[in-house]
Amino acid sequence: MRLKELESSLQRVQGFERPKLVLEQYPTSPHIAACMLYTIHTTFDDIENKLVADLGCGCGVLSIGAAMLNAGLCLGVDIDEDALNIFHRNAEEFELTNVNMLQCDVCSKLSEKFSKKFDTIIMNPPFGTKRNKGMDMIFVKSALDMARRAVYSLHKTATRDHIKKKADEWKVKMEVIAELRYDLPASYKFHRRKSVDIEVDFIRFSTK
Repeated sequence: MRLKELESSLQRVQGFERPKLVLEQYPTSPHIAACMLYTIHTTFDDIENKLVADLGCGCGVLSIGAAMLNAGLCLGVDIDEDALNIFHRNAEEFELTNVNMLQCDVCSKLSEKFSKKFDTIIMNPPFGTKRNKGMDMIFVKSALDMARRAVYSLHKTATRDHIKKKADEWKVKMEVIAELRYDLPASYKFHRRKSVDIEVDFIRFSTK
């Protein structure tokens, strides 16, 4: 599957109906999702026939994309039942058999239950703003505990030095694969602009 074909297919994925600010629910655009997944697939061979988990999966755009790239199985994990209901509808629309979902708090003992059970973790975690300070690194730590091969994640570029420090502390390799502009659409009533561009790093974490 070509990159443009993947992005075009992901345009059909339904997003949040009523996003929840407390969970930092923002959509991952089809363009960014396709670029992430295509790079993971073609450059690192970390999707096809692999056991993949998508932490904080929301409505499932990354999971569905991974499934379309022939993941052995992709498990989407999210705490929000409403988001998973949309994910379920999306998966049915695409008629995918290699995708599943689990309602669970990533910050609970998820990593203990699934320690080193997945080849690859993909995610667009909360950036750790507002009430969720530090949530991004909780997601990364859980993902590292669950992954056998690598973790792929999006983070605000402004937090790169902090993330590098944590990666060194955890003795894992951190590689910034790409610098992207995250076009954040107005999703909540207090948003006054139609969209805001946020500089983000697409990062690969792996065992040193």
